[in-house]
Amino acid sequence: MLRYISSPFKWFFKLEAASGLVLLFAAVIALFVSNSNYSDLYFNTLNNYIFIGINKIGLKLTVIHWINDALMAIFFFFVTLEIKREFLQGELSNVKQALLPIIAAVGGMLVPALVYVYINFGDTETLNGWAIPSATDIAFSLGVLSLLGRRVPLSLKVFLTALAIIDDLGAILIIAIFYSGDLNIKYLSLMLIAFLILLVINKFNFKKFLPYLVVGVFLWDFTHNSGIHATIAGVLLAMTIPHRKKEKDFSLLIKIEHAISPYVAFGIMPLFAFANAGVSLDGLSFTSLLDKVPLGIVLGLFLGKQLGVFVFSYISIKLKIAQMPNNSNWFNFYGVGVLTGIGFTMSLFVGNLAFVENMQYMDGVKIGVLTGSLLSTLFGYFLILLTPNK
Repeated sequence: MLRYISSPFKWFFKLEAASGLVLLFAAVIALFVSNSNYSDLYFNTLNNYIFIGINKIGLKLTVIHWINDALMAIFFFFVTLEIKREFLQGELSNVKQALLPIIAAVGGMLVPALVYVYINFGDTETLNGWAIPSATDIAFSLGVLSLLGRRVPLSLKVFLTALAIIDDLGAILIIAIFYSGDLNIKYLSLMLIAFLILLVINKFNFKKFLPYLVVGVFLWDFTHNSGIHATIAGVLLAMTIPHRKKEKDFSLLIKIEHAISPYVAFGIMPLFAFANAGVSLDGLSFTSLLDKVPLGIVLGLFLGKQLGVFVFSYISIKLKIAQMPNNSNWFNFYGVGVLTGIGFTMSLFVGNLAFVENMQYMDGVKIGVLTGSLLSTLFGYFLILLTPNK
């Protein structure tokens, strides 16, 4: 499986692996600050309003909303560029190569969701967080994998990367379908018109990003006001960025992806982690983890993820639907499955959407995501570390 490893993948893996360590640092700092004498400053700053515009024409949002709605739209733009490239030219362009990570990703989204639903069944408020443990943080998981060096065959790194990218695609669909608010027909119509304009620009093969960017800003504003989460604008914009394989010397998609990747990996994602990982640990005890929301998330991430990925993969390999990654064994393959339980960035993001009208559950979301991700990190890391190479 996945015998051909392209240079874009090697570049991508190094970038994501490094940024995962920065994410960890940002989360630790957030936990420290939110439980120090600066906690009031931390939370008050996030809730301060900032106006961006000219005179009275513009938008006024809190700092946390600028990060989660505007900057994360850029993150989703970047993620969708990756997904598009992988399906057009990368490791997901060949059906046989893509089958295993696709099947594993489906199991890794379905089983954690079922675990959460089982724990929260009957509570209509907490049940809305069913998708939180279904997400995998690609940067964090690859960052942990990079620390294991040559103990992990390259084929497993490709497998985890492909799985996490498909997982991101699943998260995008879930956000668009299940976590949108009341729809505004006027702005939905304007959003559709902006998207059609982008398709026309793509059709005429514009090789400059500026026209896409200008229309994309309007697209974001229309999406923000339409009732659909604003980050979906980044997804729609990325879908229209051209990447034509016959133009071997130039791809606007790859050019943009390489240009913004350091800012996303070492700027936007750590900032998101710092703004969203802060939670007061005052009065926290083991019984706090037994509340339905954190318990569903912890069990979903730590148990549901590894079982969903491994069982679905095992069955598909035994039925010869898919192939085992080269130079790997069932032990290190299972270890990689455990690492998919590192939800972090995407899980926190989905949690913000799931409980936007029930913010009293957000501390439980953060505790559950951090605990589940930590358990998956430690167990997955040491499982692979102690696994014989042969």
